[in-house]
Amino acid sequence: MPSVSPADPPVSARLVDLPVHVDRELPVPLSTQLGDHLRAAMRDGTLKSGERLPSTRALARQLAVSRTVVTEAYQQLYAEGWIEGRHGSGTYVADLTVPAPPGAVTPGSGPRVPRPGSGHGPGRERGYGGAAPEENGAARCERDVPWRADGRGAAPPYGEEIINLRPGQPWVKDYDEAAWRRAWRQAAELPPGEDPDPYGLPRLREALAGHLRRSRGVLVGPENIMITRGTGNGLDLVAATVLRPGDRAGVEEPGYRVARNVFAARGAEIVPCPVDGDGVLVDDLPDDLRVLYTTPAHQYPLGGRLPIPRRERLLAWARRAGALVVEDDYDAEFRYDVAPLPALYGLDPGRVILVGTLSKSLSPDVGVGWLVAAPDLLDAVARTRHILADRTSGPAQQAVSVLIERGDLDRHLRRMRLEYARRRAAIVEVLGSRVMGDTAGLHVMVELPEHAVPAVVEAARARGVLLDTTARHHHGPPRRHGLVLGYGSASLSQVRRGVVILAELLGQVEVTG
Repeated sequence: MPSVSPADPPVSARLVDLPVHVDRELPVPLSTQLGDHLRAAMRDGTLKSGERLPSTRALARQLAVSRTVVTEAYQQLYAEGWIEGRHGSGTYVADLTVPAPPGAVTPGSGPRVPRPGSGHGPGRERGYGGAAPEENGAARCERDVPWRADGRGAAPPYGEEIINLRPGQPWVKDYDEAAWRRAWRQAAELPPGEDPDPYGLPRLREALAGHLRRSRGVLVGPENIMITRGTGNGLDLVAATVLRPGDRAGVEEPGYRVARNVFAARGAEIVPCPVDGDGVLVDDLPDDLRVLYTTPAHQYPLGGRLPIPRRERLLAWARRAGALVVEDDYDAEFRYDVAPLPALYGLDPGRVILVGTLSKSLSPDVGVGWLVAAPDLLDAVARTRHILADRTSGPAQQAVSVLIERGDLDRHLRRMRLEYARRRAAIVEVLGSRVMGDTAGLHVMVELPEHAVPAVVEAARARGVLLDTTARHHHGPPRRHGLVLGYGSASLSQVRRGVVILAELLGQVEVTG
């Protein structure tokens, strides 16, 4: 791209006179025609990376079409990764650097990496319809974080940036600032609470009942809902209520370490329960478990979705064994190319406890989650909570109530589904059939031979890409070996560059292995 003289406006500020037209006589929808013209212009270089496109209103006026036609075309191009935008600033051509095939990546031939502070290009991600994330924010926040493959040690060396492809972190830089401020402003206008309700604010419980019905198809009333501080808090309240020292608690193997830690802290004997590519292996479950913790919407970390027949067998086992099933609705909000599966709670409300949180869908800072159970069990948990003097922040509950009631949370989830779908597609495009568990959630798995995992992790770290492994999520000796790739905290362009580097390293492993 040619340099810009001081008298010229920056490229990203210039509007492009688009060479496009639509023909009402054609059987092809107008929005599809417009999208095709724009793709062609971006492919042949007529539209270049970082250039600003006309607003939907201006382009609709130019083409003499409705604004809806342009909006639909822009939304489709955004979902495909061709354009990017931010509220109040405009719509831009995305970084169109195409990742090279793994065998073709050589020093200096990979995707370009901008220096910190550049005004456009892959370092400046824009979320369509939301606020602009701070450039290279994920990179800067990692610079002082000690890290090694086992979670200890010094921070890795890096050149331009650190690309964090570890799971468990959402993208928090693209949000509706006006909605966020409005929610907290309204919460601040209410007086401080005097005696916190252990069940949570009735207003939020009512709002969450509607949210769970819309998002998960779970039909519950406020009497079935308790507001918690998140999944870990909900698990601890359940464990403190139903477990006694020596009780056996089943946790998926590999699985969520926090669940193991919480149950063990309450004196339970941890029973690792094997999983496969679809989720927990029901036929291997022992009949003496008091509680089973499972992530059926998107198993952590292998990524399976528990099929309906296995869900039914799991509930039949729970009834036969007299066990409670704690269903962590982890990643249920985000799925790709697949239909939603019914929550276990909806199939047997008397045997299942559903826990969820806003930490992945909105932000960990919010500190609000929920626990859904039968009213009598919820009453027992409330008594435990009162004894423990445990509570959820009142202002946080009020703010979340506003976000749900005004539809802001639903809009945020729709926007983030598109954003995460683009990042997931970037991983699948480069890594292809190596990827497992890509139908939902914010992470995928790449299975590798055991001997190859440490070498790939360290080689990626030396090139500025942080990876996680399945070994960290096992209770005992690992049964599955590979990488767990998260795409929540890295920007789209960072994900693209990170997986190109990873693909090159995997190619080297295959060649030498």
